[in-house]
Amino acid sequence: MQNPQPGYAQRFDTAPGYAASLPVPFVRASLGGRTVAYLLDILFIFGFTALLTLLITVIGVVTFGLGWTLFAVLPASGIIYSAITVGGSKQSTIGQRLMGLRTIAPESGARVDVITAAVHALLFYVAISTFLLWCIDIAFGLMRSDRRLGHDLLLGLAVVHAR
Repeated sequence: MQNPQPGYAQRFDTAPGYAASLPVPFVRASLGGRTVAYLLDILFIFGFTALLTLLITVIGVVTFGLGWTLFAVLPASGIIYSAITVGGSKQSTIGQRLMGLRTIAPESGARVDVITAAVHALLFYVAISTFLLWCIDIAFGLMRSDRRLGHDLLLGLAVVHAR
């Protein structure tokens, strides 16, 4: 236990050796940081969807309407956004970068490939679209000391602080 500063409650170190025991030198991300990153990503997904809409409209005009069938891709724009950004060299969405986070395979610290990033996003959107699944997903993060959510565990991924 450390001495608190005036006006602050006492601080208890519940897991002093936790970060040192991880196989890769990283510290797990907080659920609050992940939430803020997702709220920022909503703005970027909206912009990405608007850009896709403009691109598909132009392609549709050039192909005399045939390209407008690509509008079926728009509902998956969030998954495409996550696959491109998390599966890329930075290993994080733009919102995660702004919050100082990245997504890795925790056992090896390896990069996430595009397909795994897309499946990770798909599982996330399935979880938040159903209240019960969302509660279960969040319960995993609240109960686990490493703050990995249910969809992280299914794919063997972790969101960590970027260093």
